[in-house]
Amino acid sequence: AHAPARPVPAPDAALATYPLTCAAPPGEKAEPPTLASHVAGDLDGDGSPETVALVHCAAGSGNPPEGLYVLTRTAAKKKPRVVATLLDPAEQRTVKGLTIHRGEVRASLLGYSSLDVPRCCPDVHQSTAWAWHGNRFTRGSPGAAAGDGLA
Repeated sequence: AHAPARPVPAPDAALATYPLTCAAPPGEKAEPPTLASHVAGDLDGDGSPETVALVHCAAGSGNPPEGLYVLTRTAAKKKPRVVATLLDPAEQRTVKGLTIHRGEVRASLLGYSSLDVPRCCPDVHQSTAWAWHGNRFTRGSPGAAAGDGLA
């Protein structure tokens, strides 16, 4: 009789290097991005969990833009690597309610309808989901069927 395979732990989000460069005040060293949240689950159906990490730069006030990244284990199983960017900080969004449900990454994206809206108070809310289809993540509404509202 064979012993059951030990489950592989999800990649540790705190050990990853993220493709986000934070600006520094003049004469100071830039701080690394802040890990705000993370969730883990099998996103591609291979039986091993991935980690989805939510990171942002420090901000004195308001809501800093956030990046949402998918991490996987490297062959050496030491430092995880970023394999996909689900939300680029350039989109100027913040994320609330990050979860994984049935292999789908789900979150509410908060943003601004114009430059006149104070950065403390997002006025645009969008329920969003990312799912693995073929060889990439697609973005659409939570629970949408493949190809139905995903882009």
